[in-house]
This record gives sequence, C-alpha cells and structure tokens, in this order.
Amino acid sequence: MLTGGPGAGKTVVSARLAAERPDVIVGVPEAATQVYESLATRWDRLDLPGRRDVQRRIYRLQVEQEDRIERELGRAGASKVLLLDRGTVDGAAYWPEGPQDYWRELGTDLARELARYDAVVWMQTSAALGLYDGDSSNACRFEHPDAAIASGNLLAQLWGKHPKLYRIQAYPDLGEKIAAVKRVVEGLYTAAD
Repeated sequence: MLTGGPGAGKTVVSARLAAERPDVIVGVPEAATQVYESLATRWDRLDLPGRRDVQRRIYRLQVEQEDRIERELGRAGASKVLLLDRGTVDGAAYWPEGPQDYWRELGTDLARELARYDAVVWMQTSAALGLYDGDSSNACRFEHPDAAIASGNLLAQLWGKHPKLYRIQAYPDLGEKIAAVKRVVEGLYTAAD
C-alpha cells in the first residue's frame, strides 16, 4: 500500500509499477479521486457534513475495491500483489474531527485497519523539495505545499505502528523515486515467493 501526502507520486508510481509487471502486480486506484470525480467536487469545496460524507464513501469504496479484487484473484487462482494507491487509514488524516472520531464513526480502529495491509510504503511529498505542482496533476487536489507536507507527516504518524513500514524520501527526479519504491515492492513480493 502506498501512502503519503499530496504530490508524493503515489498514483504515478503505482501505475508505473503495475504496468511494468502485470504478471505480478495489480494496481488498485485511489478511492478518493474516484469519489471526488463522481461527485464533481473536491474537499475544500465541501462543508463539514459533506467532508464527513465523502470520507465515509471513500472508506467504503476502498474496502470494496480491495475485497473485490482479492476475491477475483482468488477465484482465478492467481497469486498477485495488490498495489494500492492509499489505504483505509488515510481517511483519518482528512476527517474533520480527527482520527479517533473517524474510527468511532466507521466502527473500526487503527489496529484493525493496519492489519488489512501486508506492507506500507510511505512516500514523502515533492513539496518537501519545493517541487509540488498543486492541482495541475490532479484536479481533486486542494492543498498548498505546507498543507501537503503536514498531511504527509500526519499520514506517516498514523501508519507509523505498521510492522512493515518503509519510508521513501522525496527525490528531485521522479524516476529516482520510482526506482526506490520499485526496490521495496520487488523485495516484498520476491520474499513472499
């Protein structure tokens, strides 16, 4: 599972790795972008009830996508790695009243959500290097560079108790970041063989 603040490269990296190794990797798209696009809005244009509603929808879609793809692979007898563009814990960083209220609202807790994922790759946002492109690469993005860094740091804290958390720094060249994540991901599925 890939996580990190806006502009970390999660979508680009997951798409690239899945395209390079379709025999091994199944890319799972970001649920948040799908929900925002279906509603033709983004987070900063919603009131508090709207933000809560969107986070509930994102969580449900995330769980449904993960479970559906795992079932499909199981029925096909395929042994592949699901490479997720964000996970269920990410929503806690965007819940208006904070993570504890998020867990309470969804009837779950951090430990249960962390257990859904075999490994987590946290990626530092390009905003840390002054290279953040805002909403130019994702129309659903609303954060300014400082907010992207803060979101990334909160996500690192939320995922911090996962036993297999890998941290990838920001790189001035996206190719370097892709290579760094690729090494981690390949190490994980090679070790599982």
